[in-house]
Amino acid sequence: MGSFILRRLWQGLLVVLGVTLTVFVVTRVFGDPVSLMLPLTATAEQRAAFAHEIGLDRPLLVQFLGFMRDLVALDFGNSLWQRRPAIEVVFERLPNTLLLIVAGLGFAILASIPLGIIAALRPGGIVDRLTVSLGLIGLSMPQFWVGLLFIVIFAVQLKLLPTSGMGTPAHLILPALTLGLTPLARLTLLVRSSMIDELNQQYIKAARAKGLGLSRILGVHALRNVLISFLTLTGWELISILAGYTVVVETVFAWPGLGLTAMQAIQRGDLFLMQAIVFSIAFLIVLINIALDIAFKMIDPRINLN
Repeated sequence: MGSFILRRLWQGLLVVLGVTLTVFVVTRVFGDPVSLMLPLTATAEQRAAFAHEIGLDRPLLVQFLGFMRDLVALDFGNSLWQRRPAIEVVFERLPNTLLLIVAGLGFAILASIPLGIIAALRPGGIVDRLTVSLGLIGLSMPQFWVGLLFIVIFAVQLKLLPTSGMGTPAHLILPALTLGLTPLARLTLLVRSSMIDELNQQYIKAARAKGLGLSRILGVHALRNVLISFLTLTGWELISILAGYTVVVETVFAWPGLGLTAMQAIQRGDLFLMQAIVFSIAFLIVLINIALDIAFKMIDPRINLN
């Protein structure tokens, strides 16, 4: 296990390095970062002075070597928008994003398992058809539209919850529900279909014939075999949330997390802050994949990690 973790960490480091270098090449070779970071009205002298100030007038190889040296020290330069080190902005906003993810995805996980199991107990029944219908509706609704709908209903009309921002537990409810709706629908449908397959297996029929209770059959036998696919999809949902969903939800609800910060950095042409955000997200995704592999081994010791 130890050698596997070390090997995956090394592979993950190469992935993070590759992603970061891709950002470097795209922004400096195929793009003009000075034009992105300065207003259209900037003169040629202003552009030249700004490029010299941030080192973009140096040869590309010199820029690359300096970039690699700073990368080792997690120095991405000062954010042009925040006027302070970009990595500090990331560390400040990242906990807010993680809080939102834990609340939203945690809600989806805790609700999807019982909903999927209840639907699987009577395939084709009223509860099953209702679960499938609601799941398909949840998958088809864009998150930005769901967020705006929640704001109109619960914040504007009913005045039960705040519309945006962060500060109290009430501020977390609508963003978390919006973020967790799509994972909830997808995970519920997965649990339902997997449990239907498991409940029709011979070992389940044998357990019933031995007189085992339904709760033991579901919790100890059937659900254990569903956990691998459930955990795989959960990991995929978590990566999708980090890579994109948070940008939408945080922008709609003005949640001061990494997703909203990324959107603001793009709008302001803050190249250094974007580099820090991309690096941080890539690093988190690598850690998530390693944690998932370890969890697979704990659930099913037969899985070979070598």
